[in-house]
Amino acid sequence: MGLLDDKVVLVNGGSQGVGAAVARAAVRAGAKVAVTGRRPEPGEALVAELTAAGGEARYVRADLADAEQARSSVAEVVDAYGRIDCLVNAAGLTSRGTLLDTTPELFDQHVAVNLKGPFFAMQAAVADMVGRKAPGTVVNIITSSAHGGQPFLAPYVAAKAGLIGLTRNAAHAHRWDRVRINGLNIGWTATEGEDATQREFHGAGDDWLEEAAARLPMGKLGQPDEIADFVVFLLSERSGVVTGSVIDWDQNVLGGLD
Repeated sequence: MGLLDDKVVLVNGGSQGVGAAVARAAVRAGAKVAVTGRRPEPGEALVAELTAAGGEARYVRADLADAEQARSSVAEVVDAYGRIDCLVNAAGLTSRGTLLDTTPELFDQHVAVNLKGPFFAMQAAVADMVGRKAPGTVVNIITSSAHGGQPFLAPYVAAKAGLIGLTRNAAHAHRWDRVRINGLNIGWTATEGEDATQREFHGAGDDWLEEAAARLPMGKLGQPDEIADFVVFLLSERSGVVTGSVIDWDQNVLGGLD
């Protein structure tokens, strides 16, 4: 039996990167999976891949920066399947800004995608779980940078640190409803989005990934499929009673000094 047999899983930001890896892992674990994204092409391509492999999947077009679209993504899943059992908030905005050069517009963009969207998706998903008096699970993909981060990630860090607080607050509020809510602080990860970010903001060349990997303790960046397997574990009953945990999934140790 799969860890998520017959579960209905919504992966927000699931059309690429870590979210797409979570969708693939959830289908392998037996779940029915819906993925959201702003652009239909990658979302529909992923759904075609998953269904061709024998899974059940659907694409929901949604911009998670819009609170109403965040809520409606959950509503569409509930309409399709009658319920939602698991939610993964994997959408993220990583555009650069320091304390001194971040504009109000850039700050608002980060809050919208990295905090407000997850808030209202969680609101809708947990409301369905509580309304049915059924257990459920939520995993928020956060970032190890939320502990402080680089100077050029000021608005990103501010929003993601807020998501840590939200994760713990919501977990505490709904533990008696048997709704478990946890977060994953992922480190530097090898995704399509990271490749684009390195090229756009840091002038990276074609060999940036190999050079970056050589500077890391494990000799590689975080891998989306490895993160995805951990997310599936947290979504499943195999993770037991754990709730309100924000786990550092990184090869750098907080507080460790050389």
